Amino acid sequence: MKKKKRSLLLATTIIGLSAILSPLVTVGATNNYTVSNWTREHVTNIELTDRNTAPVINMDELEKFDEDYHTWDSWPLKNKDGSIAVVRGYQIIFALSAPSHVLPGQVHDIAEVRYFYSKNGKDWTNGGPVFEDGDALGSRQWAGSAMIDEDDQLHFFYTATGRKGEEHITYEQRFAKASADVVASRAGISFENWSDHQIILEADGEYYQTQEQGSQGDIAYAFRDPEFFKDPKSGEEYIIFEGNSSGAPADRACLPEHIGSPEFAENHDVPEVSVLFNGSIGIAKATNEDYTEFELLPPLLEANCVNQELERPHIIVKGNNYYLFTDTHFDKYAPGITGPEGLYGFVSDDLFGDYKPLNGSGLVIANPPENPYQAYSWLVLPNGTVISFVHFTDLGDLTIGDIGHQSHEFQFEHFGGMQAPSLKIALNQDRTHIVTELKQGAIR
Repeated sequence: MKKKKRSLLLATTIIGLSAILSPLVTVGATNNYTVSNWTREHVTNIELTDRNTAPVINMDELEKFDEDYHTWDSWPLKNKDGSIAVVRGYQIIFALSAPSHVLPGQVHDIAEVRYFYSKNGKDWTNGGPVFEDGDALGSRQWAGSAMIDEDDQLHFFYTATGRKGEEHITYEQRFAKASADVVASRAGISFENWSDHQIILEADGEYYQTQEQGSQGDIAYAFRDPEFFKDPKSGEEYIIFEGNSSGAPADRACLPEHIGSPEFAENHDVPEVSVLFNGSIGIAKATNEDYTEFELLPPLLEANCVNQELERPHIIVKGNNYYLFTDTHFDKYAPGITGPEGLYGFVSDDLFGDYKPLNGSGLVIANPPENPYQAYSWLVLPNGTVISFVHFTDLGDLTIGDIGHQSHEFQFEHFGGMQAPSLKIALNQDRTHIVTELKQGAIR
């Protein structure tokens, strides 16, 4: 099939064909790839139940790994096959961090990755910054992933945000990679003999929107969260990531496959501003053994006219199925539809789709209505354990947008900046449910 193209001129041509296709299949997938859609119709199926609503978090019962630091997005060290790595008895967690005196709204502007290690999964030691001072690319580092190979080499992928030495903060996002030896001793874990840090991927403007395209009227820009994934069926290695569908707003349109079935679309109004919502989940294939060269492929899934940000995407494989997960905020939905802050997921028997939303809507875990911002940045591990961090709790009628207008004392009092109690979920074909709540930060 021909490469996917986006144009307002194509909209009328495609409508007739799209109406007879499954609402999950984007017209114009490349070769054997199917670009799946999360549609507006899927989102209207969202319903909070006991099976998908997380227990209320009581922040007074929790504690930080280190009181001197806020932590948020986190990920464990994994083996190539995605299993949790254990290095001479140590488990290792990486997390974005900032000093605990920094206001919650400013932590992303100075984020650096720290690591923590433990032998019992309960008592964690702060190992310090992952990277040697001044080595990391970007003015700050956002989320990524870490893999250890058969030679005890750490391969670390991260989002290099902004540029070193920039006078004013910018939001350029590129993928960077560095490697090091993992050294375990009685004293703990350290990383030595770091390689040079290299930029390995940038948005191309064809499959994934560039910052320049996004600056022509879009709401926000995303090209971040590189997650290493080895396909157990083919043995090929990839990076899964968050992006935006390519093109400036004037080049895009809300097409039938973004809306849903013809029956649904007949009675569903799509506000014009919905075209500004163009979240996507991307994939790139490793083309060398050092993981420094990758080929961008068409997106696995898009949420055009549905949602702006599909954050921290990742895949686990169970049986013959690929489970694709992502996180999003309630205020990232396009007008006319809504969903909670939560973990969302999709399933396919092929890495490249066709992905169908889990539970008919995509919702897997929602924050409870009485504490709608309590947790975020969920990450599903191969054993069904889901980790996240405590975001904001007990806000009453306030929204996230109101917090920055509150006193500093209020902001610190209600911000978690720590690991949340983990959850265990069950996966059964295209259905999921929360099984139980686990201890804070549990990864096993």
